[in-house]
Amino acid sequence: MPIPPIAPYSMPTTAEVVPNQVDWTIDPSRAALLIHDMQQYFISAYDTTRDPASTLIDNIATLRARCHDLGVPVIYTMQPGNQHPSRRGILADFWGSGMSVGPDTEVIEELRPTPRDIQVTKWRYSAFQRTDLRDLLSFYNRDQLIVTGVYTHMGCMLSAADAFMSDIHPFLVQDATADFTRDEHLMALNYVTRRCGAVATTAELLHQLGGVPVSAGAGQADSR
Repeated sequence: MPIPPIAPYSMPTTAEVVPNQVDWTIDPSRAALLIHDMQQYFISAYDTTRDPASTLIDNIATLRARCHDLGVPVIYTMQPGNQHPSRRGILADFWGSGMSVGPDTEVIEELRPTPRDIQVTKWRYSAFQRTDLRDLLSFYNRDQLIVTGVYTHMGCMLSAADAFMSDIHPFLVQDATADFTRDEHLMALNYVTRRCGAVATTAELLHQLGGVPVSAGAGQADSR
């Protein structure tokens, strides 16, 4: 079944997010970038010319470019189409049969994976469930995970929580994730700061990665 249209909303501001309890910073030699479920099926619910989608897409693209420059692994999760009921399981009770094989499963054009990027087939909300993501991070000697994509309070937040429970430092990107509503988006940010990780803006992460924030996207969120 299609995702119902998502009304535009402004990205949460730093003033609305509970301060981080941890003082972690990103180290390019320890980090990986997760681009979570940026498939046409999910993004078609947004008006991509307006926030949060326009800022979401711009900021993920900016972070990906910087990670490519630094040799930071970029990992995509993508749900498959035409899932067999044995694979879909009780997820179908909430969301139906999911997407069909074809254009719906493709990552949006602005963020299409490059040959150097890693693609992970994803089956549940968390990117760690029923995947080899933990093994991939171990292979690349990475214990920090920058989390971007959709939806903030579902797969992104739960991936951050699973990373925490695997002793991987999650950084949920405040303005490089998007949700069904602004309230749900903000709830997820505040959960992560209180319970399992750090929340950062794109501008902050670019600074920590040694990049210069750009005005289109990264500069739209408040700096901490």
